[in-house]
Amino acid sequence: MTAEHGGSLVARVLASRGVDSLFTLCGGHISPILVGAKQHGIRVIDVRHEATAVFAADAVGRLTGTPGAAAVTAGPGATNAVTAIKNAQLAQSPVVILAGATATILKGRGALQDIDHLALARPHVKRAFSVRRVKDVVPVLEEAFLLAQGGVPGPVFVEFPVDVLYPEDVVRDLYENAKPGSTATFADRIRRAYLRRHLDHLFKHADLNEPSPPEEPLVAPVTEGDVHRAIGRLSQAERPVLLVGSQAVLHPNEITSLATALGRVGLPVYLSGMARGLLGRDNPLLFRHRRREALREADLVLLAGVPCDFRLDYGRQISRAAVLLSVNRSRRDLVLNRKPTVSLVGDPAEFLCRLADMVGAAGYGDAAWLARLRAREKERDGEIDRLAEIETEFLNPLAVCQAIDRAMADDSVIVLDGGDFAATASYTALPRRPLSALDPGPFGTLGVGAGFALGAKACRPQAEVWIVYGDGSAAFSLAEFDTFVRHGMPVIAVVGNDAAWTQIARGQVEVFGDDVATSLRRTAYDVVAEGYGGKGLSVDCAAELDNVLRTAKELARGGAPVLVNASIGQTAFREGSLAL
Repeated sequence: MTAEHGGSLVARVLASRGVDSLFTLCGGHISPILVGAKQHGIRVIDVRHEATAVFAADAVGRLTGTPGAAAVTAGPGATNAVTAIKNAQLAQSPVVILAGATATILKGRGALQDIDHLALARPHVKRAFSVRRVKDVVPVLEEAFLLAQGGVPGPVFVEFPVDVLYPEDVVRDLYENAKPGSTATFADRIRRAYLRRHLDHLFKHADLNEPSPPEEPLVAPVTEGDVHRAIGRLSQAERPVLLVGSQAVLHPNEITSLATALGRVGLPVYLSGMARGLLGRDNPLLFRHRRREALREADLVLLAGVPCDFRLDYGRQISRAAVLLSVNRSRRDLVLNRKPTVSLVGDPAEFLCRLADMVGAAGYGDAAWLARLRAREKERDGEIDRLAEIETEFLNPLAVCQAIDRAMADDSVIVLDGGDFAATASYTALPRRPLSALDPGPFGTLGVGAGFALGAKACRPQAEVWIVYGDGSAAFSLAEFDTFVRHGMPVIAVVGNDAAWTQIARGQVEVFGDDVATSLRRTAYDVVAEGYGGKGLSVDCAAELDNVLRTAKELARGGAPVLVNASIGQTAFREGSLAL
């Protein structure tokens, strides 16, 4: 049989691992991968910045549980992707990054865009590979997909030199062009023999590349003894609280079982990261406000895939007198900053489902505790409603976010990209269902908006996909409106335009009395979107807000990506929230 070229082999592995969209920015080093992907029925979505490609792959990994895939070219293509790769690592997202590289024979000799990709990637990925022979393409890439999903999920980097990817006859012709003429010296003949031997090694057994069936990724099992230890502590608790994080929703097919399990266990629940939306909007066990107070008063806290990092004030939000139960796939995260009373290495979803099976409908905690939490919830919702009614110079940002919440369809996916405005939306524009809210995660990266929206739309083409942008973060990915148009992805973006990096300005002015470098212009972002071929709308009057969002939805249903430029003012809603 005739051996396939390396790029085609890459595509065959992608298809065998359930990849149906490959995100990329083109480059000569990776052309064989892109062409091969198209030939194997994989949709190739080309973007305007490599970070967007990796962000999109990250979103696919989060929403589907299948590693998302991004292809970037050598040198600057890889360096441009590093921030997005790091974001995926810290968010524990399964992603496989395919990177082009200079020819194997030219490594370290000053070739175009030749850098040490592996040294660049290693600190930010679970593992970095370099494929040196065509016969290794399939097994290395299969291992990369297994690693991305196993244990603590994360990104894996695979480098492909161009002579591994291109057809053998093309590569041999290129090497032939470097041959000496008839007056070759002895050194020339030695060089020629070396090149021939190098090529023979490069392509030897290139036809032994049939993808194997996918393996199940390895995760430490939860034992019956682990669950019994937790039950013993839970049975004594009067004021328990459960925090559920992204690790609990890594298996989309098991989401319904997990939500049912939480209802049966009966603990008051706070959701974070990708777990937001797990219980819908109105579940009586779901709480969103004043988590800090609840944690300080709780006599037992169960962390399901949640580390004690800055989001829990490094564990200080939890009373030292409380029993702390923690289950996490990561041994490091399990004991980060705070040693649990009971620590379990394993999958949080498996633990919670087994807990429900063993205890039945338990309803832990006394009724007075739940009533206290619900009273606070109602009180805070009332405060937000009152703050949303306060008139500001332009639109009240809380009112804008509440309008977005009213406008969102039940199948909506909401992407948060920004500081102050996006954080405001996280309180008020609520996901309707599981796996329908995307934010950067613990790295706090700006610029995720377009990439996350691309990934979401690729996974769920019929769903409404909303981007909530701050005006600072919007500029990172506005050029991707060109991508939305070219690939027929009608997302809806709302820019909260207050002409400032408000989250930074708030703390900076308070501490130093100076807003240097935090002021922007009230740029017409709607006009920018129009320039890229999308539709642009603007609104600065509260009476027009709902109508403008309805128009945006209609335009999106008609196939056009839309940007709403909402001029907003300042409120006291997030006073005291410092970006540190």
